[in-house]
Amino acid sequence: MSTQLKKAKFGWCLYDWANSAFATVILAAVLPVYFVSLVPEGGATLPLFGAHKFSASSLWGYSVSLSMLIIALAAPTLGALADRQGWHKPMLAIFCLAGCSATALLSLTSSGDYFWAAALFILGNIGFAGGNILYNAYLPLLATPSEVDRLSARGFAYGYIGGGILLALVFLLILQHQTFGFTGPGSATRFGFLLTGLWWMLFSIPTFRYLPKTEKITSSTPKFNLKGYLDQFRQLLCYRDLTIFLIAFLCYNDGIQTVISVSAIFAREELQLGQSTIIGCFLMIQFMAMPGALLFGKLADKIGTSRAILLSLVIFTLVCVFAYRMTGALEFWILGGVIAIILGGSQALSRSLFASMVPKHKSAEFFGFFAISSRFASIFGPLLFALVADISGSSRNSILALGIFFVIGGLLLLLVNVQRGRTLAEES
Repeated sequence: MSTQLKKAKFGWCLYDWANSAFATVILAAVLPVYFVSLVPEGGATLPLFGAHKFSASSLWGYSVSLSMLIIALAAPTLGALADRQGWHKPMLAIFCLAGCSATALLSLTSSGDYFWAAALFILGNIGFAGGNILYNAYLPLLATPSEVDRLSARGFAYGYIGGGILLALVFLLILQHQTFGFTGPGSATRFGFLLTGLWWMLFSIPTFRYLPKTEKITSSTPKFNLKGYLDQFRQLLCYRDLTIFLIAFLCYNDGIQTVISVSAIFAREELQLGQSTIIGCFLMIQFMAMPGALLFGKLADKIGTSRAILLSLVIFTLVCVFAYRMTGALEFWILGGVIAIILGGSQALSRSLFASMVPKHKSAEFFGFFAISSRFASIFGPLLFALVADISGSSRNSILALGIFFVIGGLLLLLVNVQRGRTLAEES
């Protein structure tokens, strides 16, 4: 392997290290708890919705869903534009800068600013998920089919370590806020948002230094209309197993990402757990998920990638049932341990399985479709969670309802012929 390729792979993995700070601090552990403190006890009101009151759980779910809907609509065009014009790196830089800036600006919010906090979160999540379209597109360009599982797992391992370290630093700031000169946990939390934006930006520098520039595939201009979208979907449909897997991934990954993004809100509102307990549990998940990702990588070598993913989906379904019934902190920690083991493996193997069935000349374009159903393109899961919480008044029912995503996703996964999909990609 050439030195240049080694650096490119290192830079690619380091971006996961960098932007996973957003995943842990903003999406999963700290901002959701802080967001609850911004929403009045009687619920939040929003422009255009009259006197309707939104709970913190439902408002958070709607915010996640809206940001992902925007990315889902834009993803195919973004991928096609990157492929055809060779703009992978500059477009990744734009999304990275937008995400970092929005994250840092969250440090300026205060009590009652739930609307602005939600708006900045939506912008930051768009930057995060949009950047992942271009980031993921590099995977089949940097690794051969035999290497793609290992490189994907390595990237996730970097992410779990980087995101875990930053979450630990922010946790320390909040826990020992007086020692660091902060007036209270709230000011320490807001400084943590600023630190997260800076972390993301700083550790992305090697990514933009080492990742190679990509070449134009064609001089034709992407079509920014309904016909253009339909043409891209027709191209995807030529790859039957890739299409079925993408739909399966859309289902079960919506469930995975929703569990991650709402668990802190659920623990705070439904279980009445403190911020220290919640963040501590997420720290455990973060560091246990890394060996979990590597473990599932080895498991995939023995039983096959799709079977290893299917096993994780069975466990995720049981997680939803257990979460519906749990009542205290100990059960929350136990559940966190189980999720940690299966989380990294399910994500890393899903990404590598998709990459192995993607034709190289359409990597970014098809990864645009992948982004629709990727970890930060979850639309229906957060929406279902918010709607059930709004209608029933209980987020327990919302957690239980998420199990349907894993069941449907698993059934569709059984229909995928991986070898046939890989052979078709190689022949294209």
